[in-house]
This record gives sequence, structure tokens and C-alpha cells, in this order.
Amino acid sequence: MLKDIRNCIVIIIGAVFIASGFNLFLVPHHLLSGGVSGLAMLTGYFSPLSINTMYLAYNVPILIIGLFMLGKRFVGLSILSVAAVTWAMALIPQHPVATDTLLSATFGGVLVGIGSGISFRVGGSSGGFDIVGSIVTRYRDLPVGSILVVLNAAVIFAMGYLEGDWNLALASMLSIYISGKVLDLIHISHNKVTLYIITEKTDELLAKLLTLPRGVTLIKTEGAFSHKEKDMLMTVTTRYELTELREIIRKTDPSAFVNIVETVGVMGSFRRR
Repeated sequence: MLKDIRNCIVIIIGAVFIASGFNLFLVPHHLLSGGVSGLAMLTGYFSPLSINTMYLAYNVPILIIGLFMLGKRFVGLSILSVAAVTWAMALIPQHPVATDTLLSATFGGVLVGIGSGISFRVGGSSGGFDIVGSIVTRYRDLPVGSILVVLNAAVIFAMGYLEGDWNLALASMLSIYISGKVLDLIHISHNKVTLYIITEKTDELLAKLLTLPRGVTLIKTEGAFSHKEKDMLMTVTTRYELTELREIIRKTDPSAFVNIVETVGVMGSFRRR
């Protein structure tokens, strides 16, 4: 319960970072963020509709799709993030902190990247193309941030065409690139980790772990001092799924000894979802 509350608080803090990047750096200079937020900004720049309202409206169908493909917990936290970003954008005034366009693009990208990254760290996202990127990483071994850069290319070209100012479009691309790199620094979801779990509740843990899309190997072990036989479960997963896996272990066997190590590479039938 406390962990869930902490995660919700982190999501809200991330949303404030994102909204601050939008309203204090990007929007006052007519720069774009990536993905759905960029589409919302384009709509807001060329229509009387508010950016925060369109941000919410564009995210709704993507979140519904994500609900079926990514699970209720991930999308639930993403819904909280989208709602918090919408609320924070309504509260934070659109006032430029810097007058220089490149400085605004740089620091706006950093803030958006930090907000998105810490949302991913607790098992959620900031919605929009983050959801699309997460779906792709489940089937292809690619970093989320790089995927978002590719997905955002169409939004940037639309920006240059509609504004008739390719300087703004290129500055927006710089901002999106920076936010993607910061996101990858904070949350590297395509990296693999191996968990070695020594437990006395083998059957209970296996019942939970085998519902996940990962294989589990059961190894018989013996304590060097106690000579007591125990079971060790070994599984390879991604950092994206690590939060959920640790929660399962904590709830099923709080006394389990778990060793988590970085995995350089995987050969064989490793599923990317």
C-alpha cells in the first residue's frame, strides 16, 4: 500500500516536471515536445483549443489500447500521469524562463525527459507515444527513447510545414532528442537482468512467476554452513518488467534472498514482451 502511494507521488512529481517543461520552456516559444503532446501543441497553436485539453483528448484512445496490451497497473499509472500533466499545465502559467530558443529547447527537453523517465522507473509512463514505445519494446529489443525519436519525426515535419519556420522545427527536434536521451539514462528498459531467487516458498513463487512471459529455471541448492537444502529460481527479464517482478517476490516471500545482476546478452528463445 505504501509502495503504491509512493509510486503515485513519483508519477505526480514527474507530471509536474513535464508540465513545467511545456509551459515554461517549449510552449512560449512555439516549440514542440514529442508525440501526442506535440500533436496537442500543434492543435493549440493553430486553433482556439487549449493544449492541455487536447493533450488529454489525444491520450484517451492510446491509453485504452495500452490497457489491453500492457496491463492494468502500467496503464493505470499512465492515466494518473496524463491527468496530472493536464492539471499541472492548467496551473502553471505559460511564461518563458529563457528568451533564447535553443536554451528553451534544451532545458525543456531535459525537464520532459526527467518527468517521463521517473514515471517509467516506477512502472508507468507519461502516456502518448510512451505507450506506443513500450508496446514496441515488448516485441523488439530497442530502447524506448530512440523509438520515440523516430515516432516524432512526422510531428516535426508537420511543425515546419505549418509554421513555415524550420528553425523552430529543428529546435523542437533538438528538444525531443534530448528528452529521449534523458529518458534512456533514467530508465533503460531494453537492458536485461538476471534474478537468482533463493526461497523456501518455491511452489507459491512459481505459481506467480509462471504467469509472466518469462521462463524460470529451478535449481537445487544447499547452504554451505547450515547444509540445509533450498531451491533457487533463476529467470531473465527486462528492466521494464523488473518492478512488477520484485513486487511479486516481496509479497510472496519477503524473506527470499534475491541477487539481481546485469545481463550482457541473451541467446535462445528469450521473448521480448
